[in-house]
Amino acid sequence: MNRAYSAGTQLMSVVIACLGVAMVVMALARGGGPTALGVVLGVLFACLGAARLYMARR
Repeated sequence: MNRAYSAGTQLMSVVIACLGVAMVVMALARGGGPTALGVVLGVLFACLGAARLYMARR
């Protein structure tokens, strides 16, 4: 059970980080600047996912 929980947490962390990167790419592709809402939220999602993955593997 504990191993499945750990694997699920790591998988969700990667999904969240990829979602953040996709948000940044989409915002920039649609003409948003560095302070566009999609870019800011995307960077936050990517950082959140990376931090969560780091903490899960620690």
